Amino acid sequence: MEQEERTHTKDTGVFWRYWAASTVTRLGDQVTAVALPLVAVVTLHASAIEVGLITAAAYVAWLVLGLPAGVLVQRLPLRATQVAMDLLRAAAIASVPLASAFGVLSLPQLVVVALVVGFASVLFDVGNMSFLPSIVPKEQLTARNSLMSGSVAATETAGPSLGGVLVQLVGGAGAMLLDAVSYLASAALLNSLPRGRREEPSADRPRMREQVREGWRFVVEHPVIRPCVADATAINFVCGGLMTLTPVFLVRTLDAPAVAVGALMATGGLGSVIGAALTPRVVARYGSARALLGATVVATAFLLVLPLAGSGWATLLFALGNAGFSGGVVVTAIITRTHRMTHTPPELLSRVVATVRFVSWGAIPVGAVAAGAAAEALGTRTALLVVALVGIASPAVLFTSSIRRLRDLA
Repeated sequence: MEQEERTHTKDTGVFWRYWAASTVTRLGDQVTAVALPLVAVVTLHASAIEVGLITAAAYVAWLVLGLPAGVLVQRLPLRATQVAMDLLRAAAIASVPLASAFGVLSLPQLVVVALVVGFASVLFDVGNMSFLPSIVPKEQLTARNSLMSGSVAATETAGPSLGGVLVQLVGGAGAMLLDAVSYLASAALLNSLPRGRREEPSADRPRMREQVREGWRFVVEHPVIRPCVADATAINFVCGGLMTLTPVFLVRTLDAPAVAVGALMATGGLGSVIGAALTPRVVARYGSARALLGATVVATAFLLVLPLAGSGWATLLFALGNAGFSGGVVVTAIITRTHRMTHTPPELLSRVVATVRFVSWGAIPVGAVAAGAAAEALGTRTALLVVALVGIASPAVLFTSSIRRLRDLA
């Protein structure tokens, strides 16, 4: 019976349902990634620091719940938890167009919605990262991770463009209905998957604090995972800053309409598609460690192009910088995620994922608020330059670690 269950969980059809659930959700998320800040900036006339607070609210859950999330995912029924988090996020997102229809939408509600979605996403994402190795053979993880990243990148290309068009047609709040529907579709698909692993209660089970500490210790003592987490933290600080500054920069500095904002944000997805497609070949030719080092240099170089963008044809500089930065980042993400999945004991994986996300994704709200404050004090373009300069920390971390001497992350 156990052998039958293992065979079932490795079935290709299971992976494709998992992939479809992730992809449809990501598409809806990318529509909201355009619609939500435009609601704040255009409809509610939010300042840069207020946009930063909304962005921070979406990711602060990683600082609050990030570490215990790994233990909770082990103890809760995995599939049921994933479905419940999808339904919770659908309800939160749907409240925005509902409030807008009754004329009561406000900035505090956007912050609360971002908080609810953020907390639900913590449990969902940790569970999702733990689920994949249970349904994919180890030797296929790099290819499947590249496919997952490529699919995410494709939605990052199509989603913002679709979001820009929908905002132009039905308004930002109305466009977010698509995201609510995508969560419902994901819940239905996930409900058809195997239940997944669950830690059975026992009298001698370690306390949550001890289990959290074990995952933390594995990360900080690992000679490869530790510097990779530091690199991801630097990158995510920058990403948090870009989430705050990009809509304000495009709308108020470059005077771009909603359709153009969506198209310019979509260039990040285009770069990610290219990066995801190239990753297996680059890793095979140069080795995973060398590919990782090169990707951080490429990402930082393109990041420095963003503050040079201007109106008219000069907006292409933003498109170029956004695509190149995103392409470099997705290569680093695929390489480090695959290494983490294949070099972490299965019983520790959810706690290691939670620890990594706690540290690295915890930098996103810090970067978002810091960028908003910098924009208020220095202006949006100067703040964008400061954020780009901070990005130099990413390659600096890896080139000063033992990874610089490796060909592969072994």
